[in-house]
Amino acid sequence: MRQLPEADRDAIRIAQDPKFARWLEQITSTGGCAHPVHLSGSTTALDAATGEILRHYDTRDEPGERLLVRCRNRRSTVCAPCSRLHAGDTFHLVRAGLLGGKNVPATVRHRPRLFVTLTAPSFGPVHRAGEHCRPRRAGGECEHGRPLGCGAIHDANGPLVGQPLCVDCYDYAGHVLWHAHASKLWDRFVIDVRRRLASSVGIAQSRFAQHARLSFARVAEYQKRAAVHVHAVVRLDGPAGPTDEPPAWGTTDRLTDAVRASASRVVVRTPHSPAVGELTLRWGVQVDARPLRADGDGPDDDAVAAYVAKYVTKGAGETGAVLDYRVLACDDIEAAHVSDHVRALMHTCWRLGGLPEYEPLHLRAWTHTLGYRGHILTKSRAYSTTYAALRADRAAHAGQDTMPDTVTDAHWRYVGSGHTLGAALVVAGIADDLAESRRLGGDARQEQGGWSR
Repeated sequence: MRQLPEADRDAIRIAQDPKFARWLEQITSTGGCAHPVHLSGSTTALDAATGEILRHYDTRDEPGERLLVRCRNRRSTVCAPCSRLHAGDTFHLVRAGLLGGKNVPATVRHRPRLFVTLTAPSFGPVHRAGEHCRPRRAGGECEHGRPLGCGAIHDANGPLVGQPLCVDCYDYAGHVLWHAHASKLWDRFVIDVRRRLASSVGIAQSRFAQHARLSFARVAEYQKRAAVHVHAVVRLDGPAGPTDEPPAWGTTDRLTDAVRASASRVVVRTPHSPAVGELTLRWGVQVDARPLRADGDGPDDDAVAAYVAKYVTKGAGETGAVLDYRVLACDDIEAAHVSDHVRALMHTCWRLGGLPEYEPLHLRAWTHTLGYRGHILTKSRAYSTTYAALRADRAAHAGQDTMPDTVTDAHWRYVGSGHTLGAALVVAGIADDLAESRRLGGDARQEQGGWSR
């Protein structure tokens, strides 16, 4: 008689457990999380005035004496259910800064607002989709004798798109160091936008904050060439933030001019290195600043929020540019399932990370992201709500919030994570069912004229 695979035997064992129904409830409450965190402990809610126990919970009554909670990983390649939740939170966070809501007034919709895209500069010619990969001139070759175009018409998702035409010409060190300084380049860009706005109306730069406030939410996306570019929503408010109207001089045109000028001006210089020299880093020449208008004459606010949310959850499998785990040794680079171009960038990151002049950049710790050290999504404090506030609202809506006038005594410890082989089979099915229910519910709301999220 043929023996069942180990995963199937484990799934049968779980299904036969007396507490299987409660285990399913936990799995469902995590949304089918692929890598839940296992906690052991208890929590007690006491009346603040009398000390009376109002509510008590202990994991000793749970299957395996543990409680499963979401891993909250944003990457879809790591945990699809949690990435969908994170995308939903990101959508509402960005949308609140565009249209109001979540304690942000609806008047922000009528403020000067831009959807800005800043790109990385060129580090060398690469294969491009469509006609762009053809040589710009007949017989054009680089100094290594390789053609400056391949003459082929590539599909947008073709494997060669974004790969260097000549690996010897490509500035791998510049690419990695640009990534390592991209967040600093953004910070200087924001500072310079404020300065330009102030100088354009004759205000001392040091007094800009007394007249207006620049708020933003930005997301980093890896292009096909494995270089980061930035999408950002930029909004101009009064000095108090979203509750305050901007000054009369704060117009969309003036904000657009400041953004374009600052993007072409700001620079960051790398530490001097005997191996690389001192590099001057800038934004790429491709800069897009599209006004977001309340009258609908421009990109749709919901579409912008959804666009940003989509890129926040991208993982290695979708970008092909980064790994979902840290690199601990050169052997990890060789074993990674990436293109030769990305592998060369990772080796460059590891090599430069061993040089004393680049030690503050911690390049080896960020080899898996090709040197990029910033968060995928960042926002200014006054742009809108926070992830923590959104999670608190969700917990309150689910009835998990603490009762008023209570004191909570909680004791928790980490006891593991993930699923056994059999549990993973069952959980995958539950996650698929929940996703399908969400999709069907969204389709129904769209048919009724509502926005599905």
